[in-house]
Parts: sequence; C-alpha cells; structure tokens
Amino acid sequence: QLQLAESGGGLVQAGGSLRLSCVDSGRTFGEYHMGWFRRAPGKEREFVAVISNSGPSTYYADSAEGRFTLSRDNTKNTLYLQMNSLKPEDTAVYYCAGTKRTYYTANYYYSSGSYDYWGHGTLVTVSS
Repeated sequence: QLQLAESGGGLVQAGGSLRLSCVDSGRTFGEYHMGWFRRAPGKEREFVAVISNSGPSTYYADSAEGRFTLSRDNTKNTLYLQMNSLKPEDTAVYYCAGTKRTYYTANYYYSSGSYDYWGHGTLVTVSS
C-alpha cells in the first residue's frame, strides 16, 4: 500500500522551472509503477508521465515531452517531476499515483483508472 504526499508546487513565471516530489511513507514504493497526472481548472484530470517500478522506462504526454523529466529514487521512496520551460497552460493541480499492475501496452498507464493509490496533489501556477 502506498501513502503518497506531493510537494514542490508553487507560483512561477512562464519559462521558469519547478521540481515536484512525491514521497511514499510506506516500504513498498519500489514495487509500484508511478505516474503524474494533472487537473487544470475546469478540465478533466490528464496524464502527464509514468515511470516503471525500477525506473528504466518512462513515457510522457505530448504536452510534457521535451520539457518535463520524470525520475525516481527508490532508496528514498521518492518520485520526481522536473518541469522546465513552463507555460501558463501547465497551471494545474498535479497528482502522483501508483499501481502494481503491469500492462504490456504503455497506453494503459495513460488512464487514471489504471492506478490504485493517489496523493492529494500540489498546485502549480504559471503566470504569463
């Protein structure tokens, strides 16, 4: 079971950077594939990125590709999302999520329904 807590959100100007963290207070973090999702005001939650449990595989939404970097440190039970070149449209509450289920097609990880554990979110606001 995961107990996730996000941090690192805040207010940043367009073009700036933020690094989000997601810490699990349990002891099984390394068994889970971990993803980031976001929900912008008035919009549905959308996939941002996912990383495999041991970390060699990452997948990004088109909106994140080339600007965001997802990584994890299983010795610290921590997931990171480095966000560079931020845009006002990146403004959202960002959530980390975890699943033990292994899918053979990456597309399954793009759906929020594929995840069993969620954090409470951290707000990112990008001003123009």
